[in-house]
Order: sequence, then C-alpha cells, then structure tokens
Amino acid sequence: MKADELDYCLPDELIARHPPNERATSRMLVVGDSVAHESIRGLVDRVAPETVFVVNDTRVLKARLFGRKVGTSGRVEVLLVRMLDASRWQAMARSNKPLRVGAVVAIDAGDTRFLMTVESPRDDEGLLVVRIDADAPVEALLERYGHVPLPPYMGRDDEASDEERYQTVFARVPGAVAAPTAGLHFDEALLAALRAKGVELASLTLHVGPGTFRPVTVDDLDQHAMHAESYEIPERTAAAIARARERGASVLAVGTTVVRALESAYLPGSRGLVAATGADTRILLQPGHRFGVVDALVTNFHLPRSTLLALVFAFGGADRIRAAYAEAIVENYRFYSYGDAMFIPSCVSPGVR
Repeated sequence: MKADELDYCLPDELIARHPPNERATSRMLVVGDSVAHESIRGLVDRVAPETVFVVNDTRVLKARLFGRKVGTSGRVEVLLVRMLDASRWQAMARSNKPLRVGAVVAIDAGDTRFLMTVESPRDDEGLLVVRIDADAPVEALLERYGHVPLPPYMGRDDEASDEERYQTVFARVPGAVAAPTAGLHFDEALLAALRAKGVELASLTLHVGPGTFRPVTVDDLDQHAMHAESYEIPERTAAAIARARERGASVLAVGTTVVRALESAYLPGSRGLVAATGADTRILLQPGHRFGVVDALVTNFHLPRSTLLALVFAFGGADRIRAAYAEAIVENYRFYSYGDAMFIPSCVSPGVR
C-alpha cells in the first residue's frame, strides 16, 4: 500500500482534546454498505447473542517524568516505555542536547528525588536504556509522581481527570504507555447490558507502545519498520474463541490492539482459532491481509499516515473506510483517543473460515 493513500485532511477543531462527560455517550458511526449514525450504546442492539467481545485489559502507566540533567540543570522529559528488570527500562527522552551514555538525570517529584542514569545510546527506534536508582519500586514512584502520557496531538498537559478517563474500566495489567482507546467508550452499565444480551466478554493484554503514534515516513508501507508490542492471550480467552467457533458465533475485537494480538496468535489453517500464548508482535496489517480470527471491530478514528488506519482499511475496505471518514468529518465526529467510535460489523475479506 502506498503511504499517501492514508492521507486525509482533518479540521483541527475535530481533535478531541478532552473526553466526553460520560464514557458511553460517545457517538458511533456504523460502517456497512451504507453508514448509520448512532450512540455507542447502540452496540447492544447491533450484535448477536453469544458474540465474543475481546477487550484489551492493559493498564496505562503514568510513565511521563520530568527532571534536570545533573551538572548542567538542563530540562529533560522522559517516557518510560518498557521495564527490562526491577531498575532498568527502555525509555524515550527529550532534552535540549542529546543524552549521552553515563548522563544522570535527577527526577524531582514532590517530597522525594531519584536519579536516572543513561546506560545505552538510542537504538533505531529512538529508545535508550536507563537505570533508575530509588528507594521504592519504580512502579510505585510512577503511580505517585508520574504523569499520564497523553498523545502529543492533544496539545495539553495531563490533568487529574485523565488518571481515570485515559484508562479503560477493565484495565488490569500495568504496562502500556498509551490507552487502547476503543475501550474508553465502555462503562459498567454498557458492559452489563451486553452481558444481559448474551454477549461473552473475554480479555487479552497488549501493552500499547509509543510506536502506535509513529507516522509512516516511507512511500511504500511494505518498507515501514513496524514497532514491537508485547501481548498475552490467556487460555480462557483462546477457549472462549474456540467455543464461539463451535456454535457459529462471531468474535468482535474492541480496538486495533486486540486485532493485532488475535491475528498474531492465529493458528493457520484452523477455523478462526488462536493460541494461548505470549510474545512480541511486529505484525503490519494492511489491505490484502486475510483476517483469520476477527469478524467485527469497534475502533476509534485514527491519525493520517498511520499503521492503525492501514489496519482499518484492511478490515473494512479502503474505499468504504475512506468514505466513512469523509462522512464523519462532515458530521463533526470527534477524532482520535478521546474521540468517537466506529463500528464495522463484518470484515469485507474474511480469512479461511
């Protein structure tokens, strides 16, 4: 796929910089042979009983830290990306001058202070390895002193309300630095209504990394260096999908992160089954991919020239999704992480099933 096929023009005022007052009041664009405009609560009437809803239960870390370089007092912003061990993390850093190996950053956090030492230069993905020297576990320090890592396009600092709203109600496993945003639309009442309809809820974990926001800078998507994200599919979720296949029910993915995990774990040649497994995935889903597992998708509206938009093009059909985005802009839908939802009831090019 050519990268310029992923371009579109979005008026700045349609970027959702704050969440709606309540989670399940978001609008939902239903994309089929024609489009329909509904509320996210319309999912209850749209899905069949016994559908398996798969959600991502990753929890966003308050992984954004601010400090000063020891010796020069230059300001440094750090985003911890992935824990390597109890004190060492992969991280991204922004400062006036590049941080060299051995540089020490003092993180000032209220009534405490801890040090961060750079142990490796940036790799091809712009990640450093840093060691954190502190008297408390790093996760506890982040929870108390870290900042919610809002996406850059929001153009604002995090606020107290983001600690709750940039987190799904089913967030359970800490490790993400960005929210699985399709899940932000669901509240307990909507989940209860889906259960009452006969929907089965299942979960997996995919820790969303900063690469999810990385734009495609090459002309051909095949040349894009896809970022890695770690995922785990528990046995109970693999079993729920197997039972769905036995009874002829659909599997609905809540978000592109769920699609990435399920399609990465697809058992080739099976009738839509997945392995219970944990791994890193660099899967790049673009038009031409034959989906093996996912039958329907709830997703947000994604950035231009992004791999997430390529995934949605692959799932719903490029022309159909392109027309849906144009309709959403005309109808003043809210875009991106805190924005409205899109429901694609079925994949246009199902896999082997």
